[in-house]
Amino acid sequence: MNINKTVFEQFPVIQTERLLLRQIQLKDAVEIMQMRQNKRVNQFIARNSMTGVEAAEELVKKTSDAFESKAAIGWAGILRDGSEIIGTCGFNRIDYPNNRAEIGGELSVDYWGKNIALEAVRAIVSFGFEKMNLHAIEAFVSPGNRGAIFLLESLGFEKEAHFKDRVYFNGTYQDMAVYTLFRSKV
Repeated sequence: MNINKTVFEQFPVIQTERLLLRQIQLKDAVEIMQMRQNKRVNQFIARNSMTGVEAAEELVKKTSDAFESKAAIGWAGILRDGSEIIGTCGFNRIDYPNNRAEIGGELSVDYWGKNIALEAVRAIVSFGFEKMNLHAIEAFVSPGNRGAIFLLESLGFEKEAHFKDRVYFNGTYQDMAVYTLFRSKV
């Protein structure tokens, strides 16, 4: 089984009950910057707060380039009755030789606790298995991020590994866990 590369011919738009997942665009830079400046959004992610709209614009370009080179797919999440993005999600890395992809994302704190992330991740997982023909989808998560772990486990992801001192950030080492969902378990 090989990954279906035809999904990269045109950006795949996904609709769920409440969400529209579409390509991240330059007009989204301000909302992306605001999310990435929020300490609560960043608390379990080893990255510095985004310093300005230029950094967000560069991230949009990097995300677009990654799609064009078939290396990743990054969606902007929008409530279907709105126009501003409320989060980003997608396959941050595609491992072609092993038919795997790494899923990740972020959600504006205004929408936490409303099962928005669950709805988005469920749709992306379905896309990964049904349209891309992935064998497995994995998520790298801070062991302290109980919300993300609960979400992953509720979709059937299982803890596959726990790396001690895996990430060095701001002068300290942090553990990282890997949760995986196999196509055969869906």
